[in-house]
Amino acid sequence: MTGFRLNGRHVAGIFVGFFAVVIAVNVLMASYAIGGFGGTVVDNSYVASQRFNEWLAMARRQDARGWRQQTRLDAGRHLVLTLEGPSATPTSVAATAEHPLGRAADIPLRFEVQADGQWRAATPLPAGRWIIHWTVQADGHAMRFVERNG
Repeated sequence: MTGFRLNGRHVAGIFVGFFAVVIAVNVLMASYAIGGFGGTVVDNSYVASQRFNEWLAMARRQDARGWRQQTRLDAGRHLVLTLEGPSATPTSVAATAEHPLGRAADIPLRFEVQADGQWRAATPLPAGRWIIHWTVQADGHAMRFVERNG
């Protein structure tokens, strides 16, 4: 009976094969990680933590003013904003569309008030997923909110 005999070449092949698989998986996972994350959430987490209570207070003051927003895309892919709240009418609406993975440049959006009181973007939003950063000026105050689109 002839049997298989494990020798030095077989052991070396097993080691090389094992480490080749480990390295290949690490390279693949690292490339996915780098390609899927477009930047930092905050530049300095310590500074952000120091300002957290300030941001929370600003959000509570904004909520107390009673403004509520509703957004949608019309048939031409223009963003349309409807505001409900106090009797003061907004004096300006602006937004910036940001790609979630940073693969496309930020798009500043300019809005025009319509006859029905809604605010409509002057330019269409390209297809895809976007994070919209809104700033609405009304009654001497700025309302800011962020939403995901697409």
